[in-house]
Amino acid sequence: MKEKLFEITSEPIKVDQLIKKVESRNAGAMTTFIGTVREWTKGKRTLYLEYQAYIPMAEKMLKTIGDEIQRKWPDTKIAITHRIGRLDISDIAVCIAVSSPHRKAAYEANEYAIERIKQIVPIWKKEHWENGETWIGDQLENVAYPTGKPKMEGDNE
Repeated sequence: MKEKLFEITSEPIKVDQLIKKVESRNAGAMTTFIGTVREWTKGKRTLYLEYQAYIPMAEKMLKTIGDEIQRKWPDTKIAITHRIGRLDISDIAVCIAVSSPHRKAAYEANEYAIERIKQIVPIWKKEHWENGETWIGDQLENVAYPTGKPKMEGDNE
């Protein structure tokens, strides 16, 4: 069975397993980005986060990001895993591993990946604070999803 390079999971992310997916004898550099749940955001104390995703589309968009990276940095290998469900403080929400022959491409591709995830992958989160909770909406936090998901065509008002 072929290794799944782009996935959404409800299980804790195992960074070492993600790194193994991009190991290469041609790689002179490997970078990882590990996004974790922080306790304080804009002066509010977070208790935990709850991530949801439209999994089939989210995984397809993660692969799209991988394809974009292959075109921009042809010798790279990339794997991305994003977690959904309840995540406590310090839990890993997303991990991106990139290998390439040279370090600059590995750094650039990794940064590109996290920015694109926030732009195009249908993942949204609910923040639970000491004094309340709210659905944040899209990952760029530009669009709110008060019902916990984006409004889809055909949804009743």
